[in-house]
Amino acid sequence: MATALRITGFSTAEGPISTPTTKFGGQPVWLAGPQWPISAAWDRPMRFVGQLELGPVLGAPGHGKVAYLFVTHPDHGEDFFDPDVIDPDGGENAVIVQPGGDYAGPVRRLATGPGLYSRDDGSAVEFTVDLCATEEPGSLPSADRDGCLELVDGAKIGGTPVFFQGDEWPDGGPWRLLLQLDSNWVPFRLDLGASPRAFAFVSEDGTRGRLLVQDS
Repeated sequence: MATALRITGFSTAEGPISTPTTKFGGQPVWLAGPQWPISAAWDRPMRFVGQLELGPVLGAPGHGKVAYLFVTHPDHGEDFFDPDVIDPDGGENAVIVQPGGDYAGPVRRLATGPGLYSRDDGSAVEFTVDLCATEEPGSLPSADRDGCLELVDGAKIGGTPVFFQGDEWPDGGPWRLLLQLDSNWVPFRLDLGASPRAFAFVSEDGTRGRLLVQDS
């Protein structure tokens, strides 16, 4: 069995969140100094998606650590050009782990940068998440995959991934699922494809992360 924290809702933050807790949007709360990843295609800072505490996913190896998620993404009102954000090694997304993380891509020492924004008017947004712990099967049995989907589907932190296009774990594992998120069903703009599902992963020792996207 695998423990997952299901995301049952997003709540607008009453003010800027300045603690290293799980959240989406706003600005990163760095634990070990600014480390903002740079888009290979655009040569500018990627957009900060959110930060996730690693303790609930990894236990002791994740205690006191945070993973910061980024993707290359246009500004509000900007003509959309889609660099290949789906590839975990394509230089257009990043998972930064602090402290003690190992990220090999280019970074700039920026404390703040592009963040999530409203679908309606492009204003900056920041959300906490409502979480509900649940136990999931550690893998999906091929004989009854469809019957188990409702147990593991949906937005969540940790647990068992539900891939649209066959198992697609990043190279260099073993990995744990950190985040599963359907970006069309979130209260902020996050363009990752037509019907995309984002998967973030973290290494079992809590030093590395990867992000990939699949379309249904």
